[in-house]
Amino acid sequence: MSEHSVASWRSLGREKPRVVVLAAPNRPRVESELPKLLPCIERHAEIVAVDKAFEYDFEHCTSDLVVVLGGDGSILQSARQMKHRQKPVLGVNLGKLGFLAAIQPDKFMNVWPEIAKGHFTLTSHLMLQSDVYRGDELLHSMIGLNEASILGGPPYSMLYIDLFIDAALATTYACDGLIISTPIGSTAHNLSAGGPILRRNLQAFVICPISPHTLTMRPVVDTADRVFDLMLRVDHPTASLVVDGRVVCHLERDMKVRIARADSSFQLIGVPGHDDYQALRDKLGWSGKPRLAE
Repeated sequence: MSEHSVASWRSLGREKPRVVVLAAPNRPRVESELPKLLPCIERHAEIVAVDKAFEYDFEHCTSDLVVVLGGDGSILQSARQMKHRQKPVLGVNLGKLGFLAAIQPDKFMNVWPEIAKGHFTLTSHLMLQSDVYRGDELLHSMIGLNEASILGGPPYSMLYIDLFIDAALATTYACDGLIISTPIGSTAHNLSAGGPILRRNLQAFVICPISPHTLTMRPVVDTADRVFDLMLRVDHPTASLVVDGRVVCHLERDMKVRIARADSSFQLIGVPGHDDYQALRDKLGWSGKPRLAE
């Protein structure tokens, strides 16, 4: 974690940062808060675009910061939308959980002037790249912030998935699905499947089988420098690759899913007074109030 330098825009002769505002569509609360927040943003920054459909193209974007209005799903969408043109993101929580979009609208009004001056901390978070091959042909490619999973739909039956790590066979899973998660994604599907919580700035992946048939098949944490190849040992009629909740493609036995560290990192602006353990206490029910014996 390090402080972002105001020189990134002032060195170009600009007093104010350029900002893209991404607003989650079809959210009543977003619609009501957006007109209140835009004047505050505009007083301290140059607004490049206000995107209320998640359609803005970041390919040639010259913005310095991105403000996301919505929930954690909106943060995931912003990361996917920016692809390899990641910008520092500040998430304003207008959703439910608010694990990533941590700041409330009223607090945003207070901290935004300082952020616009460059006075903030910035943490880089691991992202994953998922590529699907048939032989040497690249069929599909998607960047993700949370996880990449192989999942099966109806008719529900066991999946048999070979896992290769750095081209060496590690094991074959007999399971309902397999999740490879980043630290940020460790509190999402991975947590629900019984996987561990990782500190969000760790450079590691979690390999977590869903309902494995063998009890010794437990979640594994490995360095993010590994390359993970996944292949179906047996064809399954509805097996699919899913990245951050989006179906990438149907998988067949002759296809290989390669998952590795993405070239880009997700850049999250820190909020004063907010840290990982506070998020666990507030968002995941870690009350820290055990019942004591009388």
